[in-house]
Amino acid sequence: MDLIEVAADLHIHSRYSAATSSSMDLPTLAKESQKKGVELIGTGDCLHPKWLSEVKCLEESDGIFTQGDARFILTVEVEDIKRVHHLLILPSISKAEELHDLLARYSHNIDTDGRPRIDLDGEGIAEYARDVAALIGPAHAFTPWTSLYAYHDSLKECYKDLTDYIFFIELGLSADSDYADRIGELRSLTFLTNSDAHSPWPVRLARELNRLKIECFSFQEVEKAIKNEGGRRPTLNVGMPPEEGKYNETACSKCYKHQPLKGALEADFKCSCGGRIVKGVRDRVSELSMGGETLHPDGRPPYLHLIPLAEIIAMALGLTPGARTVEKNWNSLVSKFGAEATVLVDAPTSDMNVDKRIAESIRAFRDDEVIVRPGGGGKYGTIELPAGETSQRSLFDF
Repeated sequence: MDLIEVAADLHIHSRYSAATSSSMDLPTLAKESQKKGVELIGTGDCLHPKWLSEVKCLEESDGIFTQGDARFILTVEVEDIKRVHHLLILPSISKAEELHDLLARYSHNIDTDGRPRIDLDGEGIAEYARDVAALIGPAHAFTPWTSLYAYHDSLKECYKDLTDYIFFIELGLSADSDYADRIGELRSLTFLTNSDAHSPWPVRLARELNRLKIECFSFQEVEKAIKNEGGRRPTLNVGMPPEEGKYNETACSKCYKHQPLKGALEADFKCSCGGRIVKGVRDRVSELSMGGETLHPDGRPPYLHLIPLAEIIAMALGLTPGARTVEKNWNSLVSKFGAEATVLVDAPTSDMNVDKRIAESIRAFRDDEVIVRPGGGGKYGTIELPAGETSQRSLFDF
């Protein structure tokens, strides 16, 4: 049996979700995902009737939908009654329609918002997901808002009797494998890293991605990879350094002064400036792990800290990602090596034929040599390249 490795971004949104680009349509997503080197992309929003009707028009085989050279798999993010967000991966159109009908009685916006609110708790949503053979797990699990660990202290507290049906957790932009593997209950789960993109452009789509080892493109093969069955498995997680996240350290949301957690607790999370102190992801992980250290289980894939190629080029040259010189170099590298993911992860830096500062910056990210000044309180962190040139803006600013 020959297995292949595919790059996958399993969490995005369509133009039918709030605060998304009108360009989040299937043809644009197909085109841009190919440039990024993503071979499998989540549809997002598959419970929305209009979006699902568009997906229905695509050629389908074994739960995979084809638009040009791009492949899609049915996914949706939903919000439960406690504001926790969950990512679901579904096997077929008929199962998506069935799930829509089951959840419609608990939702006021399932037909109007691609990311609907469901008036059920995590266990209730997981039960319906199981009924339609969908995979389910917590989305962006460590953010201070709308996440599992913002409102619960454990998987069991959220999913209760359905906890054994949870096979993955999405780390989100705020955490990596080193963070998550400090928490004992997570070590048996697959870690997914997805973009949660709201626009199709290079600094958003596939800014985080997974590599999966599967036999062919099908829902069943993706399911096996997530469950680590029959040799199918994740082989790589790619994501931004968690320290760059805007809630990495405990800090004030008004003046952005970073605070030790002990001091924040003593001050009842009220800053001397009058602002509210927000508990950082790093401190929350320490709480959940009770001070435990990272322990990666056998088979945990490596985690590669990267940011989008346009952002790296801009940092290396001291420009903004929208500059013509950045676009020219991005196009040159993508044309030479076929896709952005190949440039970032696989291409020999000695063969890039671009300004040596760009090649050296890509190498520095691969070798984890960049210096990240942590974010906090709602302000993103910054990154320094080894030569000392600092990015004063985050990829989220563009």
